[in-house]
Amino acid sequence: MILNKAMSLIVVATALPFRTQTVPFGELASHWPVIANLLAGSLIGAWLGAGWATRLRSETLYKTISIMLVVIAGVLLLGHDAHAAGALLGGAAQLIAGIVAGFIIGIVAALLGVAGGELLIPTLVLLFGADIKLAGSLSLTVSLPTMIVGFARYSRDQSFSVIRRNIAFVLVMACGSTVGTFLGGQMLGFVPSGVLLPMLAMILVISAIKVWRH
Repeated sequence: MILNKAMSLIVVATALPFRTQTVPFGELASHWPVIANLLAGSLIGAWLGAGWATRLRSETLYKTISIMLVVIAGVLLLGHDAHAAGALLGGAAQLIAGIVAGFIIGIVAALLGVAGGELLIPTLVLLFGADIKLAGSLSLTVSLPTMIVGFARYSRDQSFSVIRRNIAFVLVMACGSTVGTFLGGQMLGFVPSGVLLPMLAMILVISAIKVWRH
């Protein structure tokens, strides 16, 4: 998980600037209330989730991750087809819902060692009425500090020793990930989600089965 989180952190940190041609930083900054709303829950969730991950028995953690992978596969297929039709809630209700959603996403991101964009993007589209491209960049903006908090929590349990032992693998994956995020930023809006999302969902389900049997 700590290796996956290291890779995800690199992906998020490089993808955000590569998307600025389509979604500039100024537009992201204008949505700071949405970012702050989700971070209010996700930072706490990431800290708690990372703590639980280091304490859970391996068998329990594997089964928990398997279930989460299947749920995320379902969200990918259903939630990402949503279109912005105005915010689902407003006022205090939206504020509370944003904190709760961020808290859950923070826990999931920490337990799986991922950025959490699979859940953040549908949340931003459905709850806040964000455009899908804007939601993608906003999710990265929320994910980056969320992942750093989870990373910091893992470091308290000497998890970083895993990275040191696999530093060559991390560096090779980092290079590939950076190239991938650059190409993804250039292709933003051109690659049909109708092809990619089912493929990714299938990979997640297969992964869930393998992890459950581990």
